[in-house]
Amino acid sequence: EAAAMHMGVALERLKTGAILTVACATGAAVAVSGGIGFVGIVVPHLLRLATGPDHRTLLPNAALLGASLLVLADCISRTLIAPAELPIGIVTAVLGAPVFLWILLRRRGVVDL
Repeated sequence: EAAAMHMGVALERLKTGAILTVACATGAAVAVSGGIGFVGIVVPHLLRLATGPDHRTLLPNAALLGASLLVLADCISRTLIAPAELPIGIVTAVLGAPVFLWILLRRRGVVDL
């Protein structure tokens, strides 16, 4: 960062722009893939807190937990208001949104670039 500052790069502006770009890209990915794709964002972040950043354990565990979470959400969506069926995206949003907000608010003020 010191070298970039000495070259005249506006670091705060660059960091803010990078964060906004990533947030917009994430929002677009969720908008395109729907609520089920939201699981692919929340589960790896939640597991990273539990298992650490080692991708050798993170990736297989994320696949297993993500699949388990979707099966649980599907069971809930089929049985909650039986014989009708609740859209699975609503269930994944109800389960995943509080976790995602907790992750965001927990790191308030911390910028890792």
